[in-house]
Amino acid sequence: MKKILLIDDNEQDRLLYKRFLGRQLGHERIEISEATSGTEAMATFVRVQPDCVLLDYNLPDTDGLDLLAELKQLAAADSLCVVMITGGGNEQLAVNALNGGALDYLVKQQFDRELLKKTVRHAIEKNEWRQYQDRYHHELHSINQQLRESLDLVEETRREVSAKNAQLVAANEEIQLRNAELATTNRQLARTNADLDNFVYAASHDLKQPVNNLRGLFDELRHTAEFHDPDASQMWQLVDDSLRVLATIITDLATVVQIERQPAAPAAEQVALADVAAEVRQTLHTQIMTTQAEVQLDFEALPIVQYVPGNLRTILLNLLANALKYREPGRLPHIRLRSCLVGGRPVLMVQDNGLGIDLAVHGDELFQLFRRFHPDAAPGTGVGLFLINRLVQTHGGHIEVDSQLGVGTTFSVYL
Repeated sequence: MKKILLIDDNEQDRLLYKRFLGRQLGHERIEISEATSGTEAMATFVRVQPDCVLLDYNLPDTDGLDLLAELKQLAAADSLCVVMITGGGNEQLAVNALNGGALDYLVKQQFDRELLKKTVRHAIEKNEWRQYQDRYHHELHSINQQLRESLDLVEETRREVSAKNAQLVAANEEIQLRNAELATTNRQLARTNADLDNFVYAASHDLKQPVNNLRGLFDELRHTAEFHDPDASQMWQLVDDSLRVLATIITDLATVVQIERQPAAPAAEQVALADVAAEVRQTLHTQIMTTQAEVQLDFEALPIVQYVPGNLRTILLNLLANALKYREPGRLPHIRLRSCLVGGRPVLMVQDNGLGIDLAVHGDELFQLFRRFHPDAAPGTGVGLFLINRLVQTHGGHIEVDSQLGVGTTFSVYL
């Protein structure tokens, strides 16, 4: 649920805004609070902690710019979401509002229901994305600090090894009788140097290893250290969740980059859809059993296709996993996989009775990276649909989607 705070001393304007906004913003319900003055607005803001503020410039005890500055002091850094509403098209006032921290502005009598809802929704999304970036950059800064400390330790170790190697070389020149032993030691040190070089390169260019190292360190501390703080378990859970999310994002990004940088698609071959489906069902066996899902296969019309087996498995695995993940609460998942020819082209269809997607709202962003349409239903990163769409496009195909909220979704993959 999103919370909206209306700050306007004109009752008719507030009624108009509430009628325009309604009770739903996209796929989320909204709760509207009201304030008629700057003093009341400050108290309501602290109490409600709204996701977005619609702020009228003209108020009986202050003006919008001064109140905006006061609200900015109450909110956490880069977390205030304000849309300024002015009584006239004063461009300088709009510039001052944006410079003061407002995310957008509207002019009275010059916007309708659609523009108001679109402006509020975009302001909330922009604010959420800004906060997500701040959290991600903070986590990345912490990881980089760990990386720098690791690199310093590696560099110090390398200098020590190099110094020892020089001593052994000098000793080899002085004592010819021990040449064989010193040569063996020298080869071992050379291998160590090579390993250290590889480690420095990997640590400099890949964040996966530091993240894994951090996870191992925190796991070890959690099992061996003793903490008497009652909030310690919650702290460990937050750290574990943050590391898991960061590792998932890095892995997903690496997968996307790998797909993007493939010089050419692998060779296609004859693939039996029933075999690929059986392999995917086995992979998702636990999820299927846990959700009591019914998965129906119908490949009689087109049992075999010409495709890259690994890519086809990835496509089917992501679509079936999404159908299980975004199921409708209160009814058992029913998923149907079938194939057919449409206009002489092979088509793989995955149909479910899950939550569905509002295509009128999200249709244009369906395959965008990091876009999620039911973030509260299940964990995820918003990479799956982007990935399978790129795989399908690599083979010259496309994906069509038919969906209805509360009814289900059908993905038609033109291979």
